[in-house]
Amino acid sequence: MGIGVAVATWVCAKLDDMKTVTDEDFFAEVPLFSEFEGVTDAANYRPLPDGWVLALADIVGSTPAIAAGRYKDVNMAGASVISAVLNSVGKGDYPFVFGGDGALIALPGSLERQARDALAAVQIWVEEDLGLTLRIAIVPVADTRAEGLDVRVARYSASPYVTYAMFWGGGTSWAEKQMKLGRYGVARAPAGTRPDLNGLSCRWSPIDARNGEIVSIIAIPGEGRPGQEFRDLVNGIVAITTEQNRDSHPVPVDGPNLAFSLHGINREAKATAPAGRRLRQKLIIFLQLAITVVCYKLGIPLGRFDARRYKRDVAGNSDFRKFDDGLKMTIDVDAEHLKRIETLLEAARAKGIVRYGLHRQSSALMTCFVPTPISRDHMHFIDGAAGGYAVAASRMTGKALSPAPHQA
Repeated sequence: MGIGVAVATWVCAKLDDMKTVTDEDFFAEVPLFSEFEGVTDAANYRPLPDGWVLALADIVGSTPAIAAGRYKDVNMAGASVISAVLNSVGKGDYPFVFGGDGALIALPGSLERQARDALAAVQIWVEEDLGLTLRIAIVPVADTRAEGLDVRVARYSASPYVTYAMFWGGGTSWAEKQMKLGRYGVARAPAGTRPDLNGLSCRWSPIDARNGEIVSIIAIPGEGRPGQEFRDLVNGIVAITTEQNRDSHPVPVDGPNLAFSLHGINREAKATAPAGRRLRQKLIIFLQLAITVVCYKLGIPLGRFDARRYKRDVAGNSDFRKFDDGLKMTIDVDAEHLKRIETLLEAARAKGIVRYGLHRQSSALMTCFVPTPISRDHMHFIDGAAGGYAVAASRMTGKALSPAPHQA
């Protein structure tokens, strides 16, 4: 009898384990790691469950927008993909990554229809309100595995309140390539369709470098070389950045300065209100900002909202470094540390270990997803203010981008 109970208990436990890897709790059950060096540790990664899909998007031909200094609009378009998809599926805990001019979200196959509708809606919004072209696709994870690749995800704890997904296995890079080839496309939505972009904001002005320069770096494994040498390179770069204050974080420890962007407020109003209600939305945003400034200056909370705590959380919750089949980081470094990083990258490139792009600028940009300022799990996406990841990627591929000064 005791053996029978034990066997039954074991079977139930296994059934429970099988259930957790396919439902909305999957990402929450991926083990946390809090030291960024853990991005190169295979033990931190778990394969996405069979049947999941990748919802992804990027800006087509972002060169003219960057040349015109519109990189904040490009960032807004990329972050809008995350906002639209997560809002459409109820803001569940699903892995995603912000790429500057695009984004990727992994979802259970049961949510594919919602993801398609959200991508199609945000594509129309980006086209009609931002004047940019967004390319979108839904790629089954099973198709990446059919190519001998995989999509494995890790869960990095940027702060006690926010975790970000890290991706490894080659599958996300393959999916992005398929999207750019015109495969796995999503049908267009009707003109005038609007996504749910609640929580999307870009109120902060550019954040100036304090150590030296803001540097956006993309480093991906060379062909057939995603092994230990590449992991050693990543660890070496991360080790250099940790020598600067706060691991070369571009956002001050107490958050950005209270200097808000009028252009950003206009963008947020476009994202969160239809044309006929945007003036009202701008007034609401201005009122919220005024209250934030007053509460911050006086050091008094407003109900459950503490402006000083919120500003500190902005810094801690920012995604200034990530891993998506390669290292991406936007850091604040001085000339000596940057030279050491470049030396490592050049030596690895010469050996075929890495392909990389690097772009230097004087400030960083922040685009935010804040479902509610009362909760402390608001997320903040960091990129360079003068082309950032897009220019770094162009230099990796040999294209020439000459970004104009950004529009705040």
